[in-house]
Amino acid sequence: MSACQGYGSWRVKGRHKFTGLFRFYLLSELCRILFERIQILCWGHLQYAETDADHQDLLYHSRVRWLSLGKVFQRVWELKEEIRSFLELMGKSDEFPELSDTNWLCDFAFAVDIFSHMNELNVKLQGKDQFVHDMYTNVKAFKSKLVLFSRQMSNKSFAHFPTLAVQKEAARCAKKYCKSLDDLHREFCRRFCDFEKIEKSLQLVSWPLSQDPESAPQELQLELIDLQSDSVSKQKFKSLKLNDFYASLNETTFPNLRRTAQKMLVLFGSTYVCEQTFSVMKINKAHHRSKLTDQHLRSVLRIATTKLTPDFDALAKKGDQQHCSH
Repeated sequence: MSACQGYGSWRVKGRHKFTGLFRFYLLSELCRILFERIQILCWGHLQYAETDADHQDLLYHSRVRWLSLGKVFQRVWELKEEIRSFLELMGKSDEFPELSDTNWLCDFAFAVDIFSHMNELNVKLQGKDQFVHDMYTNVKAFKSKLVLFSRQMSNKSFAHFPTLAVQKEAARCAKKYCKSLDDLHREFCRRFCDFEKIEKSLQLVSWPLSQDPESAPQELQLELIDLQSDSVSKQKFKSLKLNDFYASLNETTFPNLRRTAQKMLVLFGSTYVCEQTFSVMKINKAHHRSKLTDQHLRSVLRIATTKLTPDFDALAKKGDQQHCSH
């Protein structure tokens, strides 16, 4: 499941083939302008405040969360005229001719749009209770979108690339953008090929009531028929979360279904839990909590990240019983 988890995931490891060019070229040139020229100047913020721009600051790109690059590109694009004016004011415009190069700006516009789409996918892969069947569904949908993008791009249609669509050079550069989209699609297919092996199991666990029993593994066929014929189970499936639904199934009646579901449902995205844990740890390990022991920290992290609700009544009764025994 490393393909869907954490920042050591495909979102980092799979970036090199497609985003390497954009990272090296755009960040080394354009973002270097922003971070080494504009922000270093102590009065740069005041200069932007004097403009009519919608944004008064530039976003900083984190090397770890590389998909934040999309938001950086978007902000830079929206401020490109102010950036150009600022560089002219500082006498630095001749050092960065890219900002007046229509071909370079066209490539940049393409990067803004494609990273915007990838950011949308990234958001869908985040959050609590993200099981593998949900995440893989989003990845499959994105792969289909890439095919659509490439096909439309080959016909010089930029319906889903609004930033690129307004560029005069877009039609002339469409062919190379098609290649970039095709490369990205192949990389997604390669990175997620392992999930194709368990796709049928994922579908069965996700939608057991709509599965054809004859196409299911033999050990699940009879249990699927019983499940699909049980009106109570149908109602539970509609009202409960997937993990709660399988937990509610009778162990004697549906042993194989429960076992199959357990194998699939333990595959989940851990990014949200990891970020939540690190945030809680950072807050609690502040300077004013220097006496916090490792045991206390473990307890705090466990309470802060769990969804389980303690049975306070039972704990109170247990405490009263221990007090009376003395």
